[in-house]
Amino acid sequence: MNGCEAREQGEYLIVAVSGEVDLSWSSEVRGAILDALGKNNAVLVELEQVSYIDSSGIAALVEGYQTAKSKGAKFGLVSISSAVKAVLELARLDQVFPIYADVQAAG
Repeated sequence: MNGCEAREQGEYLIVAVSGEVDLSWSSEVRGAILDALGKNNAVLVELEQVSYIDSSGIAALVEGYQTAKSKGAKFGLVSISSAVKAVLELARLDQVFPIYADVQAAG
C-alpha cells in the first residue's frame, strides 16, 4: 500500500515513503517532500518500504534535492530499498544524492 508519513527525529523531518512510486503516486510524494522542506531545513526521505520507483518518482526526489540545495537546506535519502538503489545506480544518481544507511548515519 502506498503511503507518505512525516515524522521528526532529532534535527530532521523524515518523509517515510512506502509502496510503488509511479506516475499515479509520485505527485503525492513530491508534495510531501516539498511540504517537509517548507517546514524544516533538514529533510530525509526514507525509502526502505518502496518496492518500485519509476522516472516520475525519481523526478520527485530530484526536485526535492534541488529545492533543498537552492535554500541551503540539508537533504538526503535514507534506508533505501534494493529496488530504489538499482534505479538510482542505473541513472547514476547514487553519485548525486547524499545516501545514508539510517538516520543516525546522516548525523
